[in-house]
Amino acid sequence: MAISGIKKSGGQAGEGLVKNAILIAGPTASGKSALALALAERNGGVIVNTDSMQVYSVLDVLTARPTAAELARVPHFLYGHVHPSTAYSTGAWLRDVMKLIDDGTFFERPVGTSVERPVIFVGGTGLYFRALAEGISEMPAIPQSIRDRWRYELQEQGAAKLHRILLREDSAAGMMLKPTDGQRIARALEVLDASGRSILEWQAAHGRPLIDRASTRFFVIEPDRAELVKRIEARFDRMLEKGALDEVRRLAELGLDPDLPAMKAIGVRELQAAMAGELSFPEAIDRAKIATRQYAKRQATWFRHQLGPEWLRLGPGDRVESTILDRLSSAT
Repeated sequence: MAISGIKKSGGQAGEGLVKNAILIAGPTASGKSALALALAERNGGVIVNTDSMQVYSVLDVLTARPTAAELARVPHFLYGHVHPSTAYSTGAWLRDVMKLIDDGTFFERPVGTSVERPVIFVGGTGLYFRALAEGISEMPAIPQSIRDRWRYELQEQGAAKLHRILLREDSAAGMMLKPTDGQRIARALEVLDASGRSILEWQAAHGRPLIDRASTRFFVIEPDRAELVKRIEARFDRMLEKGALDEVRRLAELGLDPDLPAMKAIGVRELQAAMAGELSFPEAIDRAKIATRQYAKRQATWFRHQLGPEWLRLGPGDRVESTILDRLSSAT
């Protein structure tokens, strides 16, 4: 199958576009990672993580990242490369993808072929897919001293106090945020401090996509709800067997801000509460499974309403892998 990897539009950084990319979205536990792995092995492809929780280290099991054996079967990128102490963002993920493009990471040709490796983006974070396909506004570089200052102020003074500061210095941005949303308030203040411009001005600027939309193939998995619930519950039980409790314990030992994204991974708070004696373990497990089901429902709703007509929707009864292969074959 002739699937090329990158189309270079010039020699400057960030000008490359991924040509003939394959995008696979779906709710958690829908089998999309296994599907991406099968496609990558069949076509000598590479896989790029498009899930906001699987970027974090420590939480290998609890975020359902590919296993070490799976990672060894084909090249995988942007898995577990961010420390949980980092408030990783969509913009940061997009910059990491851009770096992979600019470094020529996807240019390598599989042995015995004359085309670049196919690039498969797979995950459950809708905003990552949107940023990839549509681009997002550029944000200013934030000096570490400024970032540290506002994170310290957030910790010492609290979100409500910083919200009042933001309302005074940038009323429009302040009015867009809840007084309890400490991470976003601190982000707005650090952008204003570093650039002298409101975060709203930066967000209004148009970005650019990193994929060639005309040649990209878009797929979203829409599994049967009842079957998905069974998969979610069985998978969480396997997570516990494979060491999820140890991961949560190691995460707790880092002493991180509970508002950090990694600390909000499903299962972290529930299992921490059980280890602290605040919940029984069976109750914590039930709550984590319920939270996962609710998250999957929100993902499915987002994909249903936010992804456009270019996305091929693969529902119950569809032979997902063969359907995708047929579509890819017809595109060559």
